[in-house]
Amino acid sequence: MILVLGGTAEARKLASVLTDRGVRVVSSLAGRVARPRLPVGDVRVGGFGGPEGLAAYLRENGVRAVVDATHPFAERIGANAAKAAELTKIPLLRLARPGWEAGEGDLWHWADDLDDAARKLPDLGKRVFLTSGRQGLPAFAHLDDLWFLIRCVDPPEPPLPRHHELLLARGPYEVDSERKLLARVDVLVTKDSGGGLTSAKLTAARALRVPVLLVRRPPRPVTETAETVPGAVEWVLKR
Repeated sequence: MILVLGGTAEARKLASVLTDRGVRVVSSLAGRVARPRLPVGDVRVGGFGGPEGLAAYLRENGVRAVVDATHPFAERIGANAAKAAELTKIPLLRLARPGWEAGEGDLWHWADDLDDAARKLPDLGKRVFLTSGRQGLPAFAHLDDLWFLIRCVDPPEPPLPRHHELLLARGPYEVDSERKLLARVDVLVTKDSGGGLTSAKLTAARALRVPVLLVRRPPRPVTETAETVPGAVEWVLKR
């Protein structure tokens, strides 16, 4: 049995490939999205109760290896997985897609975290396309002089910026539709999630010369890492 800490497109693909290869996979989802895309195989939803709870789950269920394929900004589960692997001596792999890289014509600015992004934002524009996720919206709630077009998968809870329009949508997104949204704003704020599922907004921003404020990825525990699903599959099958 392999435990995949999932919620990403890479996690779903990994579960599919491993299941086809005859490996039993249990995918764990945090439960923060109301209607998540479910991977093939067994699925559990919800937390483990910290690193000790995760370690107990690994022991009790005979897990042979863990693949942390969570979102690049899911730092808590990443830390818990590393600690649980240390406690149980069970192999752990981090499946982490590479971050985005600026190309010719990009107008990119970087922030260390969401609070830093909120501090830098007023200097970049008054109308903001905010795609950093609903849980981080309180960091921008005090910016009363700005207007926000906020895109989330599920409805967010307050506090929210006073002046905003809410758009509920799930990727992948097309460049043409992203251009129409970005034509309404002065600046795009997003996290350096990487991957192609939501990268169309960056292509559209480049074409329209809209500045982008990117939030850097948080540090993650040092562990074995694969950048692609085939690399993760190879790692698993060796075990």
